[in-house]
Amino acid sequence: MAKLNRFLASRWGIISAGAVVGILAPILQKLGNPGNMGICVACFERDIAGALGLHRAAVVQYIRPEIPGFILGALIAALIFGEFRPRSGSAPIVRFFLGVFAMIGALVFLGCPWRALLRLAGGDWNAIVALWGLSVGIGVGVLLLRRGYTLGRSYRAPALLGWIMPGVAVVLLLMAILRPQFSEDGAIFFSESGPGSLHAPLSASLAAGAVIGVLAQRTRLCTMGAIRDVLLMGDTHLFGGVAAIVVFAFFANLILGQFDPGFVDQPVAHNNHLWNFGGMVLAGLAFALSGGCPGRQLFLAGEGDGDAGVFVLGMIAGAALAHNFSWASSPAGPGAYGPAAVIIGLVACLAIGLSAGRRA
Repeated sequence: MAKLNRFLASRWGIISAGAVVGILAPILQKLGNPGNMGICVACFERDIAGALGLHRAAVVQYIRPEIPGFILGALIAALIFGEFRPRSGSAPIVRFFLGVFAMIGALVFLGCPWRALLRLAGGDWNAIVALWGLSVGIGVGVLLLRRGYTLGRSYRAPALLGWIMPGVAVVLLLMAILRPQFSEDGAIFFSESGPGSLHAPLSASLAAGAVIGVLAQRTRLCTMGAIRDVLLMGDTHLFGGVAAIVVFAFFANLILGQFDPGFVDQPVAHNNHLWNFGGMVLAGLAFALSGGCPGRQLFLAGEGDGDAGVFVLGMIAGAALAHNFSWASSPAGPGAYGPAAVIIGLVACLAIGLSAGRRA
């Protein structure tokens, strides 16, 4: 066990974790998940919000088993290796709204950092612009970190708090399996067309999510953290995992016949470069200020971090708001009020970053 732990903490460990994500995502796409969306934390949380009736966009409603899988896989790893540590107390209301703004930015682009990498590996060149935007947003966050930005430390919490998000994951998983309907024409909703109707078999999705959850919890795989560490300290350890996602997903897509290069007619994507860039600037800044990309927040929630759980709930609320108020994009382009929402989100995140600092 100790030898395995040392390997997972090494450079080859993080590369192996990225390789697993890069291979499993195209396989999940081949098994039924939407194009270039074998894995997308933001999109999957949006679909869950729709399934619960928090928004009524009929084409994006499905309880994605990968999300419970991420949380429960991280929980299993944390319990095995003695890292299940319930904790909370670090500016939860701020983290909630950072989650909201992160989701708004992600849905203007139509994807989280992992989906941006997977879209690139599938030939969607619009992801290049988005990844530049993500890097710029994280870069601004790094400047704020150097200025002294902090949300304070978290504190040890009662054991019950650490089990809340795993409990939520179990409830979501049971709903995905049993498909209850609590009232006539009411939740739980499942899309009959569009991206929400496209999904891999539940068992495959759950298994893939759990495997990734275990590996990511042990290796600390995080796209935001990788870019932050390069900009802040010149440390490329985490970046090896990010690069592995792209490389292995590219070859997996070639083998599976899923590589389709171009800017137009990409699945669940638009080619408005300005707002692909702007949306991910907002998302990157929100991730940097909260301390992790959406996948990392799920893995932290699985190991008992209540602050990460609050961020996850903020993202789900952000998905509902984005679709209810026409902020989210579609393949036709940004929503009617999406650009305004991005600008407001950037102003709000900058205000948070400038005010929550030791030197402020």
